[in-house]
Amino acid sequence: MPYLILAIAILSETIATTALQASQQFTKPLPSVIVVIGYGLAIYLLSVSLKTFPVGIAYALWAGLGIVLIAVIGYVAFGQKLDLPAVVGMGLIIAGIVTINLFSSTATH
Repeated sequence: MPYLILAIAILSETIATTALQASQQFTKPLPSVIVVIGYGLAIYLLSVSLKTFPVGIAYALWAGLGIVLIAVIGYVAFGQKLDLPAVVGMGLIIAGIVTINLFSSTATH
């Protein structure tokens, strides 16, 4: 259950960040509302996950996966290109997340 709560927090943050791009600097009402609700839900669920995860681990997972998801969405939905260093860097983020989850005794298992 803790991973599900954190996953929903990450998804909410990703939706909010995608809507932030679509809001065109808060000039479009519907995406702007999605931004506010999405970030609010993301922060709330992140705080709930802190009952189980240490703050550093929870934030590393939340931020790292959010970065990778937003980069993929930016590429697919908005045509934003990623160069090789960006792809390698995101690969390192994923490697760090895998390492934390498989080998760290501070992560929840």
